[in-house]
Formats: sequence, structure tokens, C-alpha cells
Amino acid sequence: ALPLRRQHCNNCFRVQDESKKEDTPIDWQSSLRLERIFLPSASKRRAEHFCHPKDGDNPSAKFVHYTLAEAALSIIKNKCIWMRSTTCMSDYREINHGHEILLRIFREGEMKKSLEQVVEPVCPGAVEEAIKLYDGWWQQIQLNTYVTSVSEHSDLEDTHGRLSMWRAMRSGGGRVAIVIRLPWRSEVNQALNLIFAPVAYSPIPVVHSEFRTVIDQIYREADYLRTKDRRIIVGALFNMLRAHVVCTKHEGFHEEREWRVIYSPKMKSSPLIQSAVETVDGIPQIVCKIPLDVKQPDAMADFDLPHLLDRLIIGPTPFPWAMYEAFTEALKGAGVPNASEKVFVSNIPIRT
Repeated sequence: ALPLRRQHCNNCFRVQDESKKEDTPIDWQSSLRLERIFLPSASKRRAEHFCHPKDGDNPSAKFVHYTLAEAALSIIKNKCIWMRSTTCMSDYREINHGHEILLRIFREGEMKKSLEQVVEPVCPGAVEEAIKLYDGWWQQIQLNTYVTSVSEHSDLEDTHGRLSMWRAMRSGGGRVAIVIRLPWRSEVNQALNLIFAPVAYSPIPVVHSEFRTVIDQIYREADYLRTKDRRIIVGALFNMLRAHVVCTKHEGFHEEREWRVIYSPKMKSSPLIQSAVETVDGIPQIVCKIPLDVKQPDAMADFDLPHLLDRLIIGPTPFPWAMYEAFTEALKGAGVPNASEKVFVSNIPIRT
């Protein structure tokens, strides 16, 4: 696939000058406002899952990581979670899927022209500069993006988990759901240089409509955007394009309600995230490891495993008592208080 430009001849919303690998200072409220402008669907989904917090509030929301029991035990014992390259995901075309949607939308020419018409009075040349940045980073976005996935979790799923997610995991071994609470505001994203964003299950007409909404929002917020540094505007446009590529999946996966923790070490690395060569399902690959340990700097306090964990749900299994005992002991060893009260066994009657 050719870059966007040649076809013409997307924390919260953290703005970064990708050409210099330096963050442009931006406060929390500004980041939310920029997300509402440039990523309106993601902004709406974030606000809905955190129950529309008011200014000054910092509520938490439940997310869940469905995984095999062996992997869950490793997460607890080692107090870290792996991020894998998007090239090794089950749907290995995910990044290309989002990229191809962007190509089809921008190939029309009219979308780029409409975007430029509203951005030029605010920041002349910003659209071309953002597309140039995207073109320059496309290979790294495609080949060196690392993610781990979680799903939105509701109170109704506290005891049994979600049937469709259990079914989606391969049988023959134990399955576990690790339920965590994440805060609305946190310093973790900045400390680790991570982006935390919801996945969009959008066919081309929906993505097209999203860009139209962005154009309308830029027009309405033109006076506000004029007060921002040029690097912020260019960075916001670049992140908008990248988010549509990294966080767009086929609409058939919509029931997953997925969010992604995204790490791009070639763009902006973190000394707190270590990489290593590991073998997963027989395939040697580089993984990046997010620490879940309070021994890390103060900014990581929100990401300490005992602080994060809401509960652990053991999926349908012929060995519920053995797994209950094992995970209770593992959680105790990780410093989780009242560990036995946080382990639940799903008794959904499905074959294992």
C-alpha cells in the first residue's frame, strides 16, 4: 500500500512532535478537548465508560484482560504484562485494514480538500505536514507497534465473565479473566509513553462520517485552536491518522468492546518498559513488558497490581477448585489483600 500523500498526486490524547521526539506540554483539560475535536468517537466512548465524570472528579472504570491461565499466572507472579507486535496478532492484517480505509477515504481528494479548508485558517500547511509525518512513520507504525488488549467490563459480568470471550479463546487449557480498575486521570501513560484508546469497529461509511464530524468540530473550535502551538495542531492531526490505523477493526468484532494499550518504541520509548525475545505459540518474537509494580517511580503508583486488581474470574473448567487455590496463592504472593475474596469461578455450562 502506498502512503497517503502519494495516493493523492489519532491517556488520553497525548500530542507529540514526532519529528523531534519531544512532547509538547499540554494539560489534562486541553488533551480532553483536543480528543473531542480530532477523535470524537473515541472521546465519546471514553466518557461513556467512565460515566461522564465532572471537572475535578477522578473515577475509575472496569476493564478486563481475557487470557490463558498460564499467561495470567505469569502476569501475577512477574508483575508485568506483555505487549506484542501487531504483526503477531491473530488478525495479522489489522494495521493494514485501518490503513487501507484511510487510503480509500483520502483517495477521493474531497476529504483532504475539506480538511485543509478548515485547518488552513487555523494553522497553514498543517494537514500536509501531518500527512508527511504519517508517510514518514508508516513503516514503523506497521512493523513496530506493540499492543496489549483489554475489554470494557460491566458489573453484570462480575461473576461469570462474558460468554463470547470465553468461546473466542482456544480450548484445551485453563482460561482466566483479570478484571482491573483504571482511573480517569493518571500519570502512567506519560511515564510509560503509552496511548490508551478504544477500538473502533467501523466500516468505511462510518469512518467517512467520523472525518466529517472532525471537520465540523475544527470549524467550530477554530478560535480555540488558534491559541495552540503549531506543533500541537500538527501532532493532533498526525495522531488522528495513526489512531484510525492502529485502533480500527472489522465491524464483525464489535462485541469484544476492546481498548488497546499502544507502545511505539521507535517514536518514543520509555526506560520503564523492557523488551525481550520470547517464544509465544512456538514463534520467537520481541515483546515489550509493562511493569505492574509499585517499586517503580511514584508515577507508577496507579499501576501497582494489588491496587489495580478488582477480581479474577476463572473461566469454565473441569478443574475449578485446583485453579481457585492456585490463583488465590499467587495473588497472596503478589501482595493482593483478601485474595480469596477476589477469585471467582465462572460456572457457565459450556464444553471446555
